[in-house]
Amino acid sequence: MPFHPLWLIVILAVVLIIFGPGRLPELGGAVGKAMREFRKATSELTNEVTSATQPKTEPAATSPAAASDSTAKGSPSEANPSKN
Repeated sequence: MPFHPLWLIVILAVVLIIFGPGRLPELGGAVGKAMREFRKATSELTNEVTSATQPKTEPAATSPAAASDSTAKGSPSEANPSKN
């Protein structure tokens, strides 16, 4: 069933009659807030599904010998403390 622009005008006229011109800004704000929350919820759900389907990559494991060498050497600033 195609959407006709006349239907939009009729719907807006009915809403204006029911709610009045004073309540239209409140109604528009509520609709906008609901749309933002819906969009946020759908994007969060999409991100969760995407992250759940992605294979988890583990960081490359370093050998214990390489880790102890780097800690034993220390940084140059530790070997020569500056005088202030």
